[in-house]
Amino acid sequence: MPPLTNTPLSVLDLAVVRGNATVREALEASVAMAQCAERSGYRRVWYAEHHNMASIASSATSVLIAHVAANTETIRLGSGGIMLPNHSPLTIAEQFGTLATLHPGRIDLGLGRAPGTDQVTMRALRRDPMSAESFPEDVLELQGFLGSESRIPGVKAIPGAGTNVPLYILGSSTFGAQLAAQLGLPYAFASHFAPEALTQAIQIYRGRFSPSEQADSPWAIAAVNVIVAPTEEEAAEELHHAKRSRIAALLAPGRRFSEAELDAVVDSPGGRQVASMMRYTAAGTPDTVSEYLEDFRAHADADELIVAPGSRSVQGRLQSLELLAEVAGEHAHDGADIRGRKGPDCRVRAKPLALRRILSNLVDNALRHARLRVQVTVTIEGDMAHLRVSNDGEPIPEKDLARI
Repeated sequence: MPPLTNTPLSVLDLAVVRGNATVREALEASVAMAQCAERSGYRRVWYAEHHNMASIASSATSVLIAHVAANTETIRLGSGGIMLPNHSPLTIAEQFGTLATLHPGRIDLGLGRAPGTDQVTMRALRRDPMSAESFPEDVLELQGFLGSESRIPGVKAIPGAGTNVPLYILGSSTFGAQLAAQLGLPYAFASHFAPEALTQAIQIYRGRFSPSEQADSPWAIAAVNVIVAPTEEEAAEELHHAKRSRIAALLAPGRRFSEAELDAVVDSPGGRQVASMMRYTAAGTPDTVSEYLEDFRAHADADELIVAPGSRSVQGRLQSLELLAEVAGEHAHDGADIRGRKGPDCRVRAKPLALRRILSNLVDNALRHARLRVQVTVTIEGDMAHLRVSNDGEPIPEKDLARI
């Protein structure tokens, strides 16, 4: 089993509005989360499109990504995901083309086909109830707008055309797995709230994958809830409250319960059903969570894990990211400072141990996932190292560089 240090870790941020917090405070917390993830060495942060939910502030997903990108430097940012049937492909191509133009090499576009809301809100969005049926065709249309050849003669996404923003198919069933495999795109499974079909979906995805211009091999991402704390008792307390909050939010949104009323809701059939949706949750000390995630990665057969921090407070969620990154070997508490990740040149300020870890992860990811013959030239000046990365002497294609 590959150690967790060799598994890319990313973050799913729902921009949660908790308790008496304001939407502005939730959005400010998202900036803090992304900055923490960037310092800690996480690969990407994604935001999900949800509408008419008082507890989630990421409805204008592309606007939130723009704000976070302006307040970070190197980490990849994207949607996890945009619910494409809510929009025209051209509109999304223009939005994400703008993001990619302003922040080259940093933008991902994850796509789902669910409404991300209820039936009444669907009508307010002017969504056609049958629009999900054209999701595969819409993905191809969007891909054309972002590439070099539009599928609609005379229509071009400006900005967007030629940006080749990488697409990811999101899903909680086997439908998305089959589509991602057919189109040769990376696939992300929403196992943090829909655990049932995880292993079947990824098995189908890997078995049916057809190489494409974007990806020559499958890339599977599995989502998992995490709560990391200094002690098991603290983590258990946070998990207890996280389950109760989720049950209340899904079964009776907007309603305030007494503790006795909430106990009854939690113990109801509906409450138990919602609790079962959190089957894949890692809660405990850093070592406990790291061990769980290693087993989960193997169980899911995932190339990458995307973690959804579940603590009640912003500080608790930041603590989870920091503690997990430290134990996973991704966080350079020993002084790593990586700059210039937009191309094959990187400048890395690090102590020897951190530098060895960075090089190990880079080469491992290149060999396992991009099929590259990586050459790394290192020039060291004090505690600063300049890295020049090439593929057998040739420049590394952008699609492969993003995966490393």
